[in-house]
Amino acid sequence: MTSQQKVSPISLVTPNGVELKKPMSSLYQQAETYGRSKVVKAVWQSFGLAAFAGAFIALAFVFYITVTTGSSNSPWGMVRLAGGLAFSLGLMLVVICGGELFTSTVLSSVAWAQKQVSTRELLKCWSRVYLGNLLGAMLMLTLIMSARMYELDGGRWGLNALHIAQHKLHHGWIQAFVLGVLCNMLVCLGVWMTFASRDALTKAILLMLPVAMFVSSGFEHSIANLFMVPLGISIQNFASPEFFGSLGITASQFSDLTLEHFILNNLIPVTLGNIVGGGVFVGLGYWLIEHAAKPEVQPVAKCLTQLTSPTHLYSVSSSGEQLKMPKSIQKLRVKDLMDPKPITLSPESSVYAGLKRLTDENSRSAAVLDDKKRLLGFVSQQDLLRRLWSEEFARGVSDRVSDLMQTEVLTVSPQDSVSELIELMVVDRSKLFPVNDNGILVGNTFKSYEERLRFASASKPSAFPVVEKGVLCGVITREAIAQRVCDIYKM
Repeated sequence: MTSQQKVSPISLVTPNGVELKKPMSSLYQQAETYGRSKVVKAVWQSFGLAAFAGAFIALAFVFYITVTTGSSNSPWGMVRLAGGLAFSLGLMLVVICGGELFTSTVLSSVAWAQKQVSTRELLKCWSRVYLGNLLGAMLMLTLIMSARMYELDGGRWGLNALHIAQHKLHHGWIQAFVLGVLCNMLVCLGVWMTFASRDALTKAILLMLPVAMFVSSGFEHSIANLFMVPLGISIQNFASPEFFGSLGITASQFSDLTLEHFILNNLIPVTLGNIVGGGVFVGLGYWLIEHAAKPEVQPVAKCLTQLTSPTHLYSVSSSGEQLKMPKSIQKLRVKDLMDPKPITLSPESSVYAGLKRLTDENSRSAAVLDDKKRLLGFVSQQDLLRRLWSEEFARGVSDRVSDLMQTEVLTVSPQDSVSELIELMVVDRSKLFPVNDNGILVGNTFKSYEERLRFASASKPSAFPVVEKGVLCGVITREAIAQRVCDIYKM
């Protein structure tokens, strides 16, 4: 399903029931959706992706140590820059390959401020992601120690790791907190910038400088420290005496590398600083600006007309006279015509049970809901029949509705305008009014309005789920709209 070129009265619903708008009119809206998606994601999926993210960040620190080892005679700033660019690999892996990183997950504070998630849901999300990151970091620590990487370059790799870990424990509590604030401001701003592009390469490039800056400037990242400081503690405790002897040092020189010292003097203040920097300064900061600029949320259908057409135009006669729909239609809202008790299916229903339900109810499609009545997707008779037809050619395809449903679903809200929805259903405005940014026709200018209208049909569904606060509250169909139009015109 496609959308208008600009803002349209549609939303996309992910398999987790997360309502998106496509395309987004602002980075803030994408951040809001991004934050809510973190909270509503299934617990084990979220935890598993968090473990991957913890491992990705650990790998990035391994890269940092390798790049900066043996560079004592090089310019300090350039060495730090090279290390920072190397470390940016971690956030690239998280964003592009998929991962739940605590320091970027705190952007869910935007969804919390919008009352889309509760405080309890928010804290549970942060907790499971933090624990998942810890698991991934510890798994990677085990692998790095088992590989004896600290012996690289005659042990100087391990010595570099020891010095980095020790340095992190010698910040004052307030200093560690502020360094955490500065770090996560950059991390979250880097993630925020990636909302401007769907291209993986562009996202990777956008992430490089914010990450390189916070690393080269010595800012503190709690999840990176979950790997880096335990690595130093492990080397101090488990490396052989020969390792220290070859470097002309003793293990006692790093006796301050203890778990208690790490947790109390680094991990706690840095974690709190990361929450403030990303969740408060960036997330809530942008929310306050957006909230002040838009105290009342406009119906999305209204936004469509304002942004996609230079004039509020419903139809034009052959003489060029502007005509409008009757006020009785203009005043209609989706809630007036929707079916408040539509047919719904469970994601676990079989293809056969789903098809029988639709057939028995004489319906062409149905919403698929989870146990909290959140919209997961939409499935039609066509989807189900396609699966049955394919059995002859592809064995072993899943027979569950959840694997066949459309997960990018066009939705409307109860307050949206029916007249705008009619337009969305039947007219492709980019074909009817092919204009540039200045409102000047750029194509098909040799055709009359009637000729353009004939070929301006829209490829949109005939049924739209009605969603409010993430929960399905009805379905509106083209048939219901047509019946009301007939009643108004007394056809």
